[in-house]
Amino acid sequence: MTGARPGRPGAPGGCRFPPRRRITKAGEIRRTLRRGKRERTSHLDVFDAASPVSHSRLGVIVPTHGRRIVERNRLKRRLREIGRVEVLPRLDEAGASRDVLVRARGEAYGAAFDELRSELIDWTQRRCSPESSSD
Repeated sequence: MTGARPGRPGAPGGCRFPPRRRITKAGEIRRTLRRGKRERTSHLDVFDAASPVSHSRLGVIVPTHGRRIVERNRLKRRLREIGRVEVLPRLDEAGASRDVLVRARGEAYGAAFDELRSELIDWTQRRCSPESSSD
């Protein structure tokens, strides 16, 4: 195969979720879960805390909830894409340096992409509003 795949270096459109924008280490995840502010939506639990680095980062937690791995992977891809395209750019525009963890609830498996997207955009707008506290 000779064509570049999306998400790979050299991919058309620069569709990437760079490692520096990800929360992957267990200690960072625990810190955000413990110290972060939690907000529940219909399908998600969203935690956020001040980022120890100079930019916002995103992590996704998708428990199996008794579902097949194919469904779990699809949900993880959807949440990462929404975070990459919608959440992180909005936090950057607002000048917020936050670590954001999105944990899927069981109901998220049955949600449409647009429902998940709408919930995360609404959360981001509330979090970036001037009256929102920083921690």
